Amino acid sequence: MTTAPQPKPEPAAQYDVAGIMGAIYSDGITGFKEAFSREWVAQLGEDLTGLYQQALARPSGAVGRGTNRHYVEIHPEDIRGFVELVGNPWIHAVCEAVLGPQYQFVEIGFDVPNPGARDQPWHRDFPATAQTLVERRLNSLAFNLTTVDVEPDMGPFEIAPGTQWDDPSSYDHGMFPPTSLYGRYQARSQLKMPRMGDVSVRSALTIHRGTANQSNKPRPVLVLGVDAPGAGNHEKHDFQMTRRFYDSLPASLREHLLCRLVDQLEPVVQGHTIEGLMMGDA
Repeated sequence: MTTAPQPKPEPAAQYDVAGIMGAIYSDGITGFKEAFSREWVAQLGEDLTGLYQQALARPSGAVGRGTNRHYVEIHPEDIRGFVELVGNPWIHAVCEAVLGPQYQFVEIGFDVPNPGARDQPWHRDFPATAQTLVERRLNSLAFNLTTVDVEPDMGPFEIAPGTQWDDPSSYDHGMFPPTSLYGRYQARSQLKMPRMGDVSVRSALTIHRGTANQSNKPRPVLVLGVDAPGAGNHEKHDFQMTRRFYDSLPASLREHLLCRLVDQLEPVVQGHTIEGLMMGDA
């Protein structure tokens, strides 16, 4: 397999650590424009298209995230360019700044809001733990990388900055706020319309949702999940790779992989279902 060329980002040491931490701890989201070349992203898009068709044809291969929406967890070696993805200097800088030098990749997959997808309810991806609610620390991050240029009618991702710290005592399952709070999120709402090559990173606790896709095009987006040591999100995923692939990776990358080693890749058993999204839309 060949990997499409990409621009060389600045060395990680040149990124503004204070700015990164400030954005994640205040807004709960930040991003980096043109982190990858359009050619590299187009190649990724080809891989995800094939993996999506395979997942749809396999029992429980794709998990519902609402009407005409799916999430598919994949294996790192299913895509070309995995090393370039997780080795990107900006991604490394963000992980180290927010999660510490022993950060761990625990998830890779993709979301596909298809034509006809409806507004999701506002939600978090999982409940906040005492580390966030009491100690005021964020111990996980979700990177998103679109494989298409997002347009307003394609169901852009919507987020309410600053809500990663909101009290979840009235939330259903600690994740779904009551509709009485929707006005707060609408007032803070930002629609994100990245282009191919852009990367964003957020706390999955920041209240967000996918909006209605009124176009005739899907909007695939890669998801890369990263934890601080002890965060425990790896238990929701089946991040696996073959020993041969693992041994081929640079040692500097292997130390950041919390994965299950296998002789032969096995179908991913999706453990991170979000029942409130599978049962309906807003």
